[in-house]
Amino acid sequence: MHLHYLRELSDHFEIAALCDLSRSVVDRLGDAYGVSRRFTDWTALLEEPLDAVLVLTTGSHEPIVVGAAQAGRHVFVEKPIALSEAEGQSIITAGKSAGVRIMVGYMKRYDPAVERMAEELRGFSQLRFASSTTAEFPLKWYIGHYPIVRGTDIDARTVSAFQADDEARVTAAIGVTNPTLRAAYRRSLLDSMIHDINLMRGLLGEPTALRFANVTQAAISIFLDFPQSSAAMHWINLQDGVARYRQDFAFFSPERRATLVFPSPFLRSAPTQLVLESGSKDSARSWQTVETVSNEEAFKLELLEFYACVTEGREPRTTAADAVRDVALCQAIIKTHLAAAAALAET
Repeated sequence: MHLHYLRELSDHFEIAALCDLSRSVVDRLGDAYGVSRRFTDWTALLEEPLDAVLVLTTGSHEPIVVGAAQAGRHVFVEKPIALSEAEGQSIITAGKSAGVRIMVGYMKRYDPAVERMAEELRGFSQLRFASSTTAEFPLKWYIGHYPIVRGTDIDARTVSAFQADDEARVTAAIGVTNPTLRAAYRRSLLDSMIHDINLMRGLLGEPTALRFANVTQAAISIFLDFPQSSAAMHWINLQDGVARYRQDFAFFSPERRATLVFPSPFLRSAPTQLVLESGSKDSARSWQTVETVSNEEAFKLELLEFYACVTEGREPRTTAADAVRDVALCQAIIKTHLAAAAALAET
């Protein structure tokens, strides 16, 4: 979701070098995008005269982001910024020490419909409740129409080493051996629901309390207090189901209701809907407006934000510090779930 937009934004970016563990992948992408500098070792890539790097890897981002910052490179890093709060803090420290910008890829924060929702919420005289529901459906049907390039030429020992590193970092983060909870933390929370958490925080501010958390393989539910309201958030695992992605964020006041309805993020330029509802307090009259704010692509807009924050010397909307708070909340969700399960067992 990034390379083709970088090419479209060629007046802002030059794709100067590529790195991937798979030589066949990096060569095919290098040919497709006209990039001659190709690497399978990220430390070698950082020796190139680059202004910035995009860290889009699986696994922990801490080693690469810290290395890039120490090399004086500005960094765009995909979420999750790290696998634990401690890793995230080391990234923040490295960025500050080097004086570089680190931006985290929460593209939904740059969606024009989300920006309109923020305007609407400022007009709410009283916000009584908020909710979000994400029904996560099979990924393959939403990316199958793209020319995905895959490689099978990565050394097995390298793969094993990365898998072991990932497992060790998850253990350091949550300290549990339960495979269901480990998978939920690593795949459901950090890889997916963290988007929802960041967006709710972006719209409502910093939560004041995590009241409830229930984590299973099938679903995750949390209940948060925010300064002006409470919010219930649900993430449902339907990845073995039919292709019918749905995500919505709803905000309720006595006078009006506002809802964001998101399409799958992998459908390029599919607009997010803003649904506004209101009515008369003196009769049964009510009305609904479904607003298409823009057809601009959030992935593309966040790249423009990265360019602006680097060239203008300012912080992005989605900073490293902001992203680390999301990871810390994911760790707290596991802790709260475990505490509730222990209390229930005692009764």
